[in-house]
Amino acid sequence: MIKLRLPKLRHVLCLLVVASLGALSCASPIPSATNELILATTTSTRDSGLLDVLLPEFEKETGYFVKPIAVGSGQAIAMGARGEADVLLVHSPDAEREFMAAGHGVARQVVMYNDFVLLGPSSDPARVKDGASAAIAFTGIAGSESLFISRGDDSGTHAREQAIWRAAGIDPAGSHWYQETGQGMGATLNIANEKDGYTLADRGTFLAREASLRLEIVFEADESLRNIYHVIRVNPEAHPAVNPVAAAAFGDFLTSPRAQELIRTFGVDKYGEPLFFPMSDES
Repeated sequence: MIKLRLPKLRHVLCLLVVASLGALSCASPIPSATNELILATTTSTRDSGLLDVLLPEFEKETGYFVKPIAVGSGQAIAMGARGEADVLLVHSPDAEREFMAAGHGVARQVVMYNDFVLLGPSSDPARVKDGASAAIAFTGIAGSESLFISRGDDSGTHAREQAIWRAAGIDPAGSHWYQETGQGMGATLNIANEKDGYTLADRGTFLAREASLRLEIVFEADESLRNIYHVIRVNPEAHPAVNPVAAAAFGDFLTSPRAQELIRTFGVDKYGEPLFFPMSDES
């Protein structure tokens, strides 16, 4: 009797999935229907405290439970390419475009931006404060052989740092003054602080940790330092085990007026300035 009922039950389930998703057939594996959402994101969203503000609001509003995994953007994007996350919140534009072109994502929405800042000791041995651009500042570090601490972890911050070195026409790899931590932003800040080295950081994480650091902002406000974050839904056709409904809900939430206002005001009460700026209405 059980054997006779299983096909009917499977048929009903398929109809429900097709009706809700509008794109999957009964021949395709049925995506996860759980209330869990796996978010692969960057250490900057965690270390700045932004996730602690956004995720409870999303969970309260939708009933989904979010499991955040904070790694470098490169690692987060690799997780999405393997179908190990439902949605990404990252800031590595070139890698994001490659991810989308390979068919791993179905939607990429702009959420917010902050900027990168070059940090260093107050003595500024490389005299980067006098630089006219980020590339010139990096040239000063290399020319003076001042210690530079790199994340070296394929994160969005690391990718931007490498782009600035390229713009300066410098390959620092293997230089005695260039050290890679292979760790996240918070840990890299601590190491640079201990060693009185220069490092590139996102402003949000720096402001969140500034009180415990001797490092100062020695260069900022260059156009090449703008840091844009996108939310990307992982493609359920390429990765059938993901939860596309939950991922869509998260993307809608991050770009909603409510979440954008939370982003706009985050950090103002504590630091006197926002750590991120909403931009879901920009292209």
